[in-house]
Amino acid sequence: MRGLIKFIIALLIAGASLVTYWCNRQENEFTGEAQHVDMTVEQEIALGLQAAPQMASQYGGLHADSEAAAEIKRIGQELVNNSKVRESPYKFDFHLLADEQTINAFALPGGQVFITAGLLRRLSSEAQVAGVLGHEIGHVVARHSAQQLAKAKLTQGLTGAAAIATYDPNNPASQTGAIAAAMVGKLMNMRYGREDELESDGLAVKLTGQAGYDPNAMKEVMRVLEEASGGARGPEFTQTHPNPGNRIAEIERAIQQEYPNGLPPGLKQ
Repeated sequence: MRGLIKFIIALLIAGASLVTYWCNRQENEFTGEAQHVDMTVEQEIALGLQAAPQMASQYGGLHADSEAAAEIKRIGQELVNNSKVRESPYKFDFHLLADEQTINAFALPGGQVFITAGLLRRLSSEAQVAGVLGHEIGHVVARHSAQQLAKAKLTQGLTGAAAIATYDPNNPASQTGAIAAAMVGKLMNMRYGREDELESDGLAVKLTGQAGYDPNAMKEVMRVLEEASGGARGPEFTQTHPNPGNRIAEIERAIQQEYPNGLPPGLKQ
């Protein structure tokens, strides 16, 4: 009887998780894709603004070089103003972080975009900076954070249901099933993360080209990231981000798709 009750509870939890996930379905006005998201645009903006100071503090705060910070804002706004991103409800702002050692850039939900001084000093052209910022803008307009939250809640619910159904307090070996279920859930979300990265690369190709930057510069950014990693990477399926070398091939495909007749002349390097 106890086993049947556990099984019923597990089914109810799994069913509720699936229904909630599938009902939270919206069409992304920017990408045209149907997505499962777990928050409104207004909630994304509020969350990003609330989290921005704390995230900046983890990287030593904002950089003291006001001229460099202004350049980051200028390049970011060029990407926004020269594309249909300007029609989105997101309020973009671009920040240079003081951390000189960490190689990173990221975007919070709602349009708060950050790049570390450590990454900026490794970039050798304005077009490369535009490629990094364009990639992060892509995460925002594609609503990857809201999408990831919905997926994380789904997998958490399903793995929790699996743990309840398989766990037996009188049999320690039954914990193996719960551990395996949690690992599967983690790998599922990591896979989604890699897909998001590749989608953002494709969006960055469009954004940089529309703003007058050469999207080929993004390939150089990937080489910078690959060099910064020092080759210390495990198998790609265990990584949150795709291998930079593999991303170069995807960027080349995106450029060919966006510009089948070749890139227009006069793009900024």
